[in-house]
Amino acid sequence: MARDLSPKYKRSRREGVDLHPDLDKAGTAKSPLSRKSYHPGIHGPRGLRSKLSNYGMQLREKQKAKRIYGILERQFRNYYKKAIRTQGDTGAVMLGMLESRLDNVVYRLGFAKTRPAARQMVNHGHIRVNGKKASIPSMFVPMGATISVIDRVAKNPRFTESVKAINRTPASWLARKAESEATVVAAPDVTELRREIDVRRIVEFYSR
Repeated sequence: MARDLSPKYKRSRREGVDLHPDLDKAGTAKSPLSRKSYHPGIHGPRGLRSKLSNYGMQLREKQKAKRIYGILERQFRNYYKKAIRTQGDTGAVMLGMLESRLDNVVYRLGFAKTRPAARQMVNHGHIRVNGKKASIPSMFVPMGATISVIDRVAKNPRFTESVKAINRTPASWLARKAESEATVVAAPDVTELRREIDVRRIVEFYSR
């Protein structure tokens, strides 16, 4: 299955939430999500009047999570399969795996404005994990790992200005040691994420 390349705000309108909250217009009156609160497509506002079945709500929650993290169906399903084989709450384990992806860690650290931008940084070999260049966005970043931006990029004034402009406070489980270096100091805290993603419905969808 190909990656969803449809307009970002159309995806947000389909799910009813800002999937890319770091974009300049997100959450403002200028955002298409604010101006067009109904689903995209030829049926327009009528889509709001249809009541979703339990299956429909599970499906939409899965699609929303996939779009937030920018993951295709097969890979997303594999996270579920790994989670059910791991001891602990399946939903929490699954969210922890998603948060531990290298592209998400780069995003959470504020090295990139959006997750797609973070994925691009990784793909281009601009990130090191424990001193070694890493180019796989889905790479699992374990507790204790050090993440850094390669010197050539870190010393570029454009990167420095971009990080300052993003001004994102790293997640509680990440500790910035410098402007371009950080360490994973704990397991991802998924408490806040549960308010954004109803992972219980995702687990129910795959366990049918």
